[in-house]
Amino acid sequence: MTTRRGFIKAGGLALFGIGLGGIPGFLADAVAGTVAPSLFKKRKILVCIFQRGAMDGLMAVTPFTDNYLKAVRPGLFMSAAKAGAEKPLIDLDGRFGLHPSMAAFEPMFREKRMAIVHGIGSPNNTRSHFDAQDFMESGTPFKKGTSSGWLNRAVGLLGHDAATPFQGVSLTSSLPRSFYGENAAVAIKNLADFNIQLKGNQAGANIASKSFEDLYDQTSSDLLKNTGKESFEAIKMLKKTDVKSYQPENNVTYPTSALGSSLKQIAQLIKMDVGMEVAFAESGGWDTHFNQGKDTGVFARNVNDLSDSIMAFWNDLSRYQDEVTVMTMTEFGRTVAQNGTGGTDHGRASCNFILGNSVNGGLVHGLINPLAKENLEDGRDLAVTTDFRSVFSEVADMHLGINNDKVLFPDFDGKKIGVMRA
Repeated sequence: MTTRRGFIKAGGLALFGIGLGGIPGFLADAVAGTVAPSLFKKRKILVCIFQRGAMDGLMAVTPFTDNYLKAVRPGLFMSAAKAGAEKPLIDLDGRFGLHPSMAAFEPMFREKRMAIVHGIGSPNNTRSHFDAQDFMESGTPFKKGTSSGWLNRAVGLLGHDAATPFQGVSLTSSLPRSFYGENAAVAIKNLADFNIQLKGNQAGANIASKSFEDLYDQTSSDLLKNTGKESFEAIKMLKKTDVKSYQPENNVTYPTSALGSSLKQIAQLIKMDVGMEVAFAESGGWDTHFNQGKDTGVFARNVNDLSDSIMAFWNDLSRYQDEVTVMTMTEFGRTVAQNGTGGTDHGRASCNFILGNSVNGGLVHGLINPLAKENLEDGRDLAVTTDFRSVFSEVADMHLGINNDKVLFPDFDGKKIGVMRA
């Protein structure tokens, strides 16, 4: 007998497409008789943002007292001193300076609700975007064939069966590597126009050409009678909600970027109480090989969008902030020295940002040794001194209540670094 859980596992739902009016009629029929209850008590929600392309952590959060960095970045180095027309770094602690285009983060850092981890990265020294992203999303830096992603495993370790397919949600056009696996997860490109399609992997690969309705018809009548309404209750809620008319709280205005749109929709799902516990969004354009810029330019625009989007999301969720933690990640950093085209090349360590009311904030965690050449990895890169799994596992453990690191990150037994308060 096919169970609802097995059905979701086999398919790996992805939601996107053709408009609210395009929801298949059988779905509307399946949920038409259900009552819209408050299905879910307040649960913790982890929101992960992947900065694809490798963010220059040394420009986002600069060790501005380091003379070697100043020497090897004559066209990129920024100071915390106020001099001339150039905007200075925001001095965080006398050593590290936040890029001025990330000024939206400063109040959260001062209020100790934002933590920064520097020198974070993968123990695998690949400088391939594809491989590094794959390793970070699978959570197994030395095993390329891992079938599941760490966020999917996190969903499975939450300690309860999903009463909704929206327990794990990615605001992307396709399911990211982080959500591959056996547990329920969906990708939604746009709440305002969606349809349902099966993700064509594993069991789903053989039935990808069939419609969702055909597949559902193959399940038993007991499934529709006894568990169908659980699966489709959240879909019913989406269907009846005028998502296009959503008004953020507290006079918040989201950036009109892809990331701003994704976080706005995640905020909507949180307020709609569809049972979401893990959410994922992406930010692109971080591969700054040329014309990186300083207080203006492509990097400044990217960090401005990142910080403004996250803070719009945070302020929109004022009533939910105790339940939400936001964490950024990027596959690796950039070279310490600038290249000949005013940019930086693929490096090793970077930094990440963690926002939440349970964060051990107001600190730049991690270790960065003086950037003398002898301290650099391969004589050119910021060394990885904090394995990303130390941070990801601590955030998941402390915020979501997951206490099985052997499953969450197999083959990892590293120590936590104290980014979350006990």
